[in-house]
Amino acid sequence: MKRIPIVVGLLSGAVVVGGFTQNRLESSATSRAAPDSVAPSTAGDTITQVSMRSVNFFLMPNGALRIRKLRGTVRSLKGGPIVFDDKNSFVIHLTYAEIGLNGTDITTLMNKYIFAYPGAPLKRLQVHTSGSQVVQTGVMHKILDIPFRITADVSVTPEGLIRLHPVKTEILGVDGDKLMRAFGLSLQKILDLSKAKGVTVKGNDLFLDPVKILPPPAIEGHATAIRVDGDQLLQTFGTVAEATPLPQPDTSASSYMFFKGGTLHFGKLLMLDAEMQIVDLRPTGFFNFDLDKYKDQLVAGYERTLPDLGLEVYMLGLEKLSSAGATTAQLPR
Repeated sequence: MKRIPIVVGLLSGAVVVGGFTQNRLESSATSRAAPDSVAPSTAGDTITQVSMRSVNFFLMPNGALRIRKLRGTVRSLKGGPIVFDDKNSFVIHLTYAEIGLNGTDITTLMNKYIFAYPGAPLKRLQVHTSGSQVVQTGVMHKILDIPFRITADVSVTPEGLIRLHPVKTEILGVDGDKLMRAFGLSLQKILDLSKAKGVTVKGNDLFLDPVKILPPPAIEGHATAIRVDGDQLLQTFGTVAEATPLPQPDTSASSYMFFKGGTLHFGKLLMLDAEMQIVDLRPTGFFNFDLDKYKDQLVAGYERTLPDLGLEVYMLGLEKLSSAGATTAQLPR
């Protein structure tokens, strides 16, 4: 897989700071300051190990990756540091992950990203789960707008694509299977998906590339399993056996993002040989994180220096930010 939402550090880590909860970081910056000149980056120092648990990683408003478990790496696409302020500049490689998408997430991706272009053959889409199946309603545009409803079984192909196999199709409120057979039609003949992002059709089956259907940051990985779990389409990438454990410094955190190694750059912070664990300031379950709004989440929290000079960063969960913006948290006494 090639394209999915992320930040890391350690031991002899040197940190250059200029505006990250200033009082605390400025007071400790001297002991962690990087040399005046940083050696040119190599392929090795652009790789960061990453581990996540119980994180809703938002890619767009109302569209998130529901990350239950994730183990992988992050690397720059341009060489040098991983720049988190430019989500088009790095890629997350999934060694092993369990990631869900609920109906709202899929609906948002379909309407706002996959088919968000003029003349798209599918529009006004709505997706939800029903038992072990996925139900999709919307409008097919073929000269006229034609309402449809498709109930499909879901599986993963050996190539790692999500296969939606229709078991019941309604077009204009009637049996769509009989209607298409009567006219010798199929979804492949009806739908031109050449401009859609990560979606193809063969016969009546739709095939989704689970990483190409996602907006930046890019994700790589091979889907090995998929199933409906409650209101989510739960995808598995890789295998547990491939995932080397990456113990986080704060083992009491039930939801976190942990980055270790490589060079990270975000805001005015440059972290070498990085180690950073990000947790929810007020944990209530899954940690809601948005890369586009991380600065607001960061300003509303604080950080502490770990014994090995890594960082533990307490961010306010996205849903806890007020519409007017949250004020900076009081540091613990």
